Amino acid sequence: MSERMSGPPALLLRGGRLVDPSQGLNEVGDLLVVDGKVEGIGRLGEVRRDGDVETVDCTGRVVSPGFVDVHCHLREPGREEVETIATGARAAAAGGFTAVCAMPNTDPVTDNQAAVGFIIRQAQRSGGARVYPIGAISIGQQGKTLAEFGEMVGAGAVAVSDDGKPVVSAQLMRTALEYARTFGIPVADHCEEPTLAANGAMNEGIMSARLGLKGIPAEAEEIMAIRDILLARLTGGHIHLCHMSTKGSVELIRWGKERGINVTAEVCPHHLSLTEEAVEGYDTNAKMNPPLRTAADVAALQEAVKDGTIDVIATDHAPHHYDEKEREFADAPNGIVGLETALAVNLTWLVHRGVIDLPTLVERMACAPARLFKLRGGTVRRGTAADLTVFDPDASWTVDPDRFLSKGRNSPYAGQTLRGRVTLTVVGGRVIYRPPT
Repeated sequence: MSERMSGPPALLLRGGRLVDPSQGLNEVGDLLVVDGKVEGIGRLGEVRRDGDVETVDCTGRVVSPGFVDVHCHLREPGREEVETIATGARAAAAGGFTAVCAMPNTDPVTDNQAAVGFIIRQAQRSGGARVYPIGAISIGQQGKTLAEFGEMVGAGAVAVSDDGKPVVSAQLMRTALEYARTFGIPVADHCEEPTLAANGAMNEGIMSARLGLKGIPAEAEEIMAIRDILLARLTGGHIHLCHMSTKGSVELIRWGKERGINVTAEVCPHHLSLTEEAVEGYDTNAKMNPPLRTAADVAALQEAVKDGTIDVIATDHAPHHYDEKEREFADAPNGIVGLETALAVNLTWLVHRGVIDLPTLVERMACAPARLFKLRGGTVRRGTAADLTVFDPDASWTVDPDRFLSKGRNSPYAGQTLRGRVTLTVVGGRVIYRPPT
């Protein structure tokens, strides 16, 4: 997104816990924003500003680089009744995200420069988080002919993906990795071997057999994950594996990284916190692709977030209309909304349970995604754009989807009490979200 025309007023965030792994920062202090950039950062009371300045008391809060979600579905164009770029950008801001990457499975597909430009223009009008388009790998996401990467990158696309559909052809994926390498962008793949996953509704195992639902084996993901890793080795391209869900995938990613292959990976909050047990009662809000897996898979994914095998936590925010999720389980669409619960889920299941510390969470939600996708943000260094998130890591709240800013209500966390809540989101020095009082 382009910078806004008029500069926002000076902003002083006083007394918060400043956490920025990009510069090894983890201490209580003050942060000053002037003309949309970080001007001063230091210990409590050291940062001062004469003249007009808005001061926000951040005592007991964490001040971090703004979160960056490299994987969400904003549905516009084509499904504006489900979500729009504006409602998605505002929901992102409410979740502490200062930037999101919009997947291309829209209608029409984001597979050309005009479609990329449309998303950027709509985002500029939204007043919410920055929105970066991801272009399609193949024209129409049909898996046959490469889209024109150069034109899309020139228009503002930051990566390519056919997410929602796996790239079945190994030759097409090889060519995509070679082509994307010339533009310095990642290729993000939905890892799913379609013949193994066909008609599957949940994880394959004892639970799926008991519920009478066709299962999707872990190998459906893992076969494509290792194929992509090997193609990245062949081409030198950057493969980014979307929404990993299995212990086996973690082992394969670790294998690739140990050999210097340019592979990065993401995991979603729901795969870090929920298991296939959530499907009990045929709750369609627990239906997603890849499906919720076993407790052993969750433990492996959590460990991978801790040790850096998985680089990024991304939401895979996927709103659906209420009526769609009211169908029988096997016929209901996959996906849940995640922008407004991601921070609290991650704090509740990872930080408060001692799996990872706060700096690691900020690294996975802010620093790493910005760095790997070469996006603005991911740091609070002096002179950088002031994209910031302020949150209370201990605030308890009960999830009520009816209060979401997203149009989507399909959340498996409805009614659950979580810990951790955003109190301020700042983009380019402008406050774009404060919770209602």
